[in-house]
Amino acid sequence: MLVILMDNQILTPTQVCQSCLLADKSGQPRWRRGQLCCGQVVNKATEQHSQQFECMMGFRVAQIE
Repeated sequence: MLVILMDNQILTPTQVCQSCLLADKSGQPRWRRGQLCCGQVVNKATEQHSQQFECMMGFRVAQIE
């Protein structure tokens, strides 16, 4: 499941990505093979932390299990 991380909140991508021009036609981030296509890696995944990405709009995106 993809989530948007903010200072004191966790949001769903539909709350943020709906207005992004880089989102897919359903308003979801472009996610392929474990990579965010509309952003870049912020930190590498470890056993304790999931990999985080920063999207072009400046939001942090993480995949959680």
